[in-house]
Amino acid sequence: MNGHNKKTELLGSAPIPKALLAMGVPTMAGMMINALYNLADAYFVGGLGTSQMAAVSVAFPLSQVIVGFGLLFGNGAASYIARLLGNGEKEKAGCAASTALYSSLFAVAVLIICTVTFLNPILIFLGATESILPYAAAYTRIYIAASIFCVFNVTMNNIVTSEGAAKTTMFTMLAGAVLNVILDPIFIYDLGLGIAGAAYATAISQLVSALVYLRYIFGKKSVFSFHIRDFRMSKEMMAEILKIGIPTLVFQLLTSLAAALINMKAADYGDSVIAGMGAVTRIMSLGSLIVFGFIKGFQPIAGYAYGAKNYGRLNEAVKTSVLWTTLFCVLFGLVLILFPGAVVSLFTKDDTRLVLFGKKALRANGLSFMLFGFYTVFSSLFLALGKAKEGFFLGICRQGLCFIPVILTAPALWGVNGILYAQPIADAMAAAAAACMSAGLYRELSAAKAYSISSAGGQAG
Repeated sequence: MNGHNKKTELLGSAPIPKALLAMGVPTMAGMMINALYNLADAYFVGGLGTSQMAAVSVAFPLSQVIVGFGLLFGNGAASYIARLLGNGEKEKAGCAASTALYSSLFAVAVLIICTVTFLNPILIFLGATESILPYAAAYTRIYIAASIFCVFNVTMNNIVTSEGAAKTTMFTMLAGAVLNVILDPIFIYDLGLGIAGAAYATAISQLVSALVYLRYIFGKKSVFSFHIRDFRMSKEMMAEILKIGIPTLVFQLLTSLAAALINMKAADYGDSVIAGMGAVTRIMSLGSLIVFGFIKGFQPIAGYAYGAKNYGRLNEAVKTSVLWTTLFCVLFGLVLILFPGAVVSLFTKDDTRLVLFGKKALRANGLSFMLFGFYTVFSSLFLALGKAKEGFFLGICRQGLCFIPVILTAPALWGVNGILYAQPIADAMAAAAAACMSAGLYRELSAAKAYSISSAGGQAG
């Protein structure tokens, strides 16, 4: 019980810098580790050849869809759980946690069956060429079959973070990622399994992470019990989970679609360009997942403060998060702008075209990434406050409303450069939209704070 009280104290009363560090750094480290999962596969597979590297790039959108189903229920429940805990409704929060977990497992089971049944057509749609398809199928078939562990981990990651146990999520993801890095070269090269070895390594690593979460549950370290009897398929419960979860899922689906559209457009220029953009996508995902990880720690703090009507604490959390994430994004962007060749060369041995293309793309993406922290704080803030419509709009803005029109038209106007600069253009447009919407939110929160103060004064009088 004492541990549970410490978790809620961290969410509700600890100084904001301390709370953000305690909640944000472990989840940030955990998400960084998760990004290294993807980078490790690409790094070791890159030694097999350009077509194999391109195959992993083609499979990347599917991995985003898988993660999206975990976030649909995990992130949707996390926002709701944080607000319930802030309101003192612990039993109801436990029902939300159980409902999210069991719903996610059912959803991914259906997804696995559908994907395996139509695997080759899906991979072709995602940009697999004749030379890439055999490698992509060999990798993806294994990855998809084991994706139930991935969805379980993503769902638990969000739920456990929402109860204040961010260090647990970090340790769990660290265990899986370290194992993945160890197993990749063994399975790919030592056992001679090639690209399929990378998929086996990932599957085993995800299983180990799932076992760590199960130990956390059965060891009664969680605030919640996750009993099947707590599963509630009620209209109210599902509405609260899905109104936040659906925008998050749509965001992931759009991320997947964006990667697929890049592959499709890049296919006109050969496997080297597909592989190059795949390398850039994974490098950028390292930076973006670090930011997302920090935001996972910020969201329950914001949701708890909003549920408790502590608007001063909420305002401080937002300002601090914007400052810290922006500083990180500027530094990360500068590294990519100054050293693009050294970074992209990690993913190939002798494909000079891949390196030249990747360098140009990294410089452009590094510049626009400097806006990513500001955009992500506010797109996540709306969801943390239960404002589904606003959160949904910003969620689909960057990779949907802004990116899709650009990637569909820019290559026709600028050729291969249109592929290079599509994401940076979309990033600038999305940041502008977030700036406009944040102004309205600040006015609303300021009015709510003033009303809360006046009401308290009236009651005192």
